[in-house]
Amino acid sequence: MTGRCPCLLGEPYDDCCGRFHRGEATAPTAERLMRSRFSAFAVLDADYLLATWDPRTRPADLDLDPSQRWTRLDILGSSGGGLLDTTGTVEFRAHFVLDGERGSLHENSRFVRADGLWLYLDAMASGRRLPRL
Repeated sequence: MTGRCPCLLGEPYDDCCGRFHRGEATAPTAERLMRSRFSAFAVLDADYLLATWDPRTRPADLDLDPSQRWTRLDILGSSGGGLLDTTGTVEFRAHFVLDGERGSLHENSRFVRADGLWLYLDAMASGRRLPRL
């Protein structure tokens, strides 16, 4: 992928979340992992999503819908999840277009750090329309 990263930090994809997706670096904080996971949904990288999902809650596989286009990510808040933390939460709203209709996913995600790597654990979700996984 070329151009600006879907996570909207303003960097080119290759220099931002692309390096996490390629395995060249790991997300240093829970928020950066959340951003990289949003970008993985946007570029249809199911392998990265599964690899960054805690094994206790990870599904066996993911079937991403290529017709669902993720358009914007808003970080609403966070707690913990820093360089010295082992747990954290990130509240966000992810916007998408599916079947010509706009929708959003509002989620408060929980993250854990295991062996130095941040992993997505689970979430409390609310929103008008949930994405197809």
